[in-house]
Amino acid sequence: MLDTMTATKTVAALCGALLIFLLGNWVSDGLYHVQFNGEQSYIIDTGEEEETETADVEDVDFSIVLASAEVDKGARLFRQCSACHKLEDGMNGTGPHLYSIIGRTKASVDDFGYSDVLAGMDGEWTPENLNNFIENPRAYAPGTTMGYAGMRKIEDRANLIAYLGSVGN
Repeated sequence: MLDTMTATKTVAALCGALLIFLLGNWVSDGLYHVQFNGEQSYIIDTGEEEETETADVEDVDFSIVLASAEVDKGARLFRQCSACHKLEDGMNGTGPHLYSIIGRTKASVDDFGYSDVLAGMDGEWTPENLNNFIENPRAYAPGTTMGYAGMRKIEDRANLIAYLGSVGN
């Protein structure tokens, strides 16, 4: 038979065990994740000089990458965007519709509440502007409400923009 005192003891034992496990985790993190910020105390000389290679980042012309973009791959990449954006004209989701976006004036979709940053931008959505925006939306338009972190690979961005260009343009 289970009475109130037995239930209280059981809950207290579980809470105590959890506390012991949490304290053990905290102590083990302190032991195994120690960071030393000093110089290396002993260096083994192997007779070879250490080679330091600096990777030069090449500025790739986006128009060249866009010319070789594949629309089919862009269609697959659009799946990431489809959670918030629609391709049908006038059908807004969380984000504005992307039908015929290339050449369209920024923040020009009626009945959509743009962030102040995007609403204040002038110009059109050119492939280069879209490339910069998709790469890092928060860097292109600081303060934007778009929650997307960005697409790192320039080839992926080119494929996506080629696909968007094939829809409604």
